[in-house]
Amino acid sequence: MHSSTRAGWGVKLGAVGAFVFLHFPLLIIILYAFTTEEASFRFPPPGLTTQWIGELFNRDDFWRALGLSLQVAVIATLLALILGTLIALALARANFFGRDSISLLVILPIALPGIVSGIALRSAVSILGVPFSTWTIILGHATFCIVTVYNNTVARLRRTAHSQVEASMDLGASSFQTFRYIILPNIATALVAGGMLAFALSFDEVIVTTFTAGNQQTLPIWIFSQLTRPRDRPVTNVAALFVIAVTFIPIILAHRLTRDQRD
Repeated sequence: MHSSTRAGWGVKLGAVGAFVFLHFPLLIIILYAFTTEEASFRFPPPGLTTQWIGELFNRDDFWRALGLSLQVAVIATLLALILGTLIALALARANFFGRDSISLLVILPIALPGIVSGIALRSAVSILGVPFSTWTIILGHATFCIVTVYNNTVARLRRTAHSQVEASMDLGASSFQTFRYIILPNIATALVAGGMLAFALSFDEVIVTTFTAGNQQTLPIWIFSQLTRPRDRPVTNVAALFVIAVTFIPIILAHRLTRDQRD
């Protein structure tokens, strides 16, 4: 049953203002990705062009940065799916002393400010004597990607009837068979949603990457470095459109998957 009460004009205007506040910067990036000016941000732009897209496609450093970002995001997401799922399975229904403390420690990497996590990771890598490389970036990203997978999976496991697992075990199924045919189908959409969010978080991450990378440049770091070159700003805005597109699609799909489950 739906309520017939409607929001007042003040609430509606506030909502519109908040919407504009949130998305106006994105519209600026889109607009100035097609401006005919090279360095200034005059409004309105004197003209529109698509030449910056062609210039971006001819930049080898852009493709290297994009390839590294995709590589890091894919591997970090896979690690997060494996480790986040295992932690969720271990903590979802177990009842032991210290479980809440362990749950808090699992979500701590994403709750801490990124600069704190970055400094901690850089210190740990230095103490261990591991050279900074693509793998240190991946491990850094995996620390907070695990949290997104864990949160989605543990929430779904708590809504799954444990009687199904008990029935499977009573019928003689092994632990692997129970996971394969009972648990996995129930948590599949949660894993997909968590994985997509983890991919999006990893793909546009800047702070942790700054502390865990060596000479490598992911796409967000490459964009950040280009901001010091005024004549490359339109090209940088086109690259930002790539980041928006690559991260926007998995976020929308993850939202639809979790929304269907809530419905």
